[in-house]
Amino acid sequence: MLTSLAQVQAAAAGVAQPVATVRHCHLAAAPLVMVPLKMAGEAAAPLAVMLGSDRAAPELLAVPQPRNRDLRFAFAAEFAKLVLEHVAANVGAAESLGEGKDGEERVRYTEAPQILLPNRGGVGFLRLLGRSTRFRRTEGPYAVEPAVPALGRWLTWYADRHDRPGSSLLLTMTETLRLHWATGQSSLEDGNLAALVGWIDPPDGLDGPAAARRAEDPVASPPAGPATDPTFDNEVLAPAIAAYDGAGRDPRAEERVRDALRGQLAPTWDLMWRSVDLLRTLPEGGSVARRWERDRDGFTWFHRSFAESLPQPRRDIAVRAARRLHDLERAQDAYEAQRAFDDPLVMIEHRLNGLAFGGVVVGGDPARLDESGKRPKLRPHLLVATGDPVRLDPGATVVNAARPGLKGRVLEVGADGVLVELTGGMGRGLVPAAGSVPQVGERVVFTSLTEGSFGPARFPEAEDTPWTHGGPPAEYVPTDEDAQEDWS
Repeated sequence: MLTSLAQVQAAAAGVAQPVATVRHCHLAAAPLVMVPLKMAGEAAAPLAVMLGSDRAAPELLAVPQPRNRDLRFAFAAEFAKLVLEHVAANVGAAESLGEGKDGEERVRYTEAPQILLPNRGGVGFLRLLGRSTRFRRTEGPYAVEPAVPALGRWLTWYADRHDRPGSSLLLTMTETLRLHWATGQSSLEDGNLAALVGWIDPPDGLDGPAAARRAEDPVASPPAGPATDPTFDNEVLAPAIAAYDGAGRDPRAEERVRDALRGQLAPTWDLMWRSVDLLRTLPEGGSVARRWERDRDGFTWFHRSFAESLPQPRRDIAVRAARRLHDLERAQDAYEAQRAFDDPLVMIEHRLNGLAFGGVVVGGDPARLDESGKRPKLRPHLLVATGDPVRLDPGATVVNAARPGLKGRVLEVGADGVLVELTGGMGRGLVPAAGSVPQVGERVVFTSLTEGSFGPARFPEAEDTPWTHGGPPAEYVPTDEDAQEDWS
């Protein structure tokens, strides 16, 4: 409801409206920004990629003839070199997490490589590219550089981490910006990065709708990939590739292809860094650091076990698939709760939906003891006057938004307010710890959202391993089909 209101206000004002007061993702000091392009009509045939961690010095990798298999794998080798260098640059200092169950010391790298992409299409392209390269052989017929299958495994791992709610290892700018601003256009139109940034930060002399209309012109704002504009394909790219073929791979003809692709990628490259600047204007949310710790846990484990493990299988075994689904659902619930605890604007959305309520404490018994059992228990009562549409049934478990450790349950929802019995987070004695129980006149927010068992970060011995029990199942053996799988 709040997001819909913000969209209406954005349409009326001609500029995007904030739907978050803090940034709900981590931004690395030097992320690896990628803008990939693929050949039209091909699922995973790379055409070009512009990437780098320095906005002033991007690297451009291009395939002058994407149908040529040797050129594709030469591109993959160059791409692998840059990506693996970025990974290696983030492997260094580590912090100790103590001993594990096996007696070995657990560590976590202090940094992790972050990748930024324009949109979800780029994630799908990297996933397919990873699948097409991670099974390649480095010896025998059709051998490739050793870095190529390593690249495929890293791309597959990053694409899988993107599926985990709250992870910041692989971010798409369209999704991340929409998490923090609402525009006056449809969600489909928000998939255009140029139009989305135009609404959030319109150029001088233009409002959001005018900037978005200009962004729809593929000449002024080329697509952010991975698909290219059909007019560009027919009128610019196809003649340049034909000239390259006819010239017998003349370097000048290759440079013509590269110049054409650079013109398509450079505007999106600038948009990516403008998006990063916009996100950096927001303070980081309180739970972001904990989620980034889990990302660093996953990166540490995968990097340290990389040499001993096999490539990820094309399909998970049934047990692993079920476990992964359970972990993703649990992470989604925890992520939604953490965002609400961090951000009052997000919490308002839950208050409007009836999953939370806020108001002023108008009465209660802050020192009440429950003596119905063998031993008395501290069970204070709070009466919260609220105008929110409370849709919680008596007996529902709630927590305090400001202090999630303060737990309670709803006893009654009436005209005077909501009666809550506090059950935890007040200390271990029969007298509540100082400041633990809200006083009369204090404004509070209670919600049924909980972080569940997500908790603080820990070493990912179970949920982040690609196998059910830390090693590959006995029935998994890489097949010739796996090893010889091509780019299709």
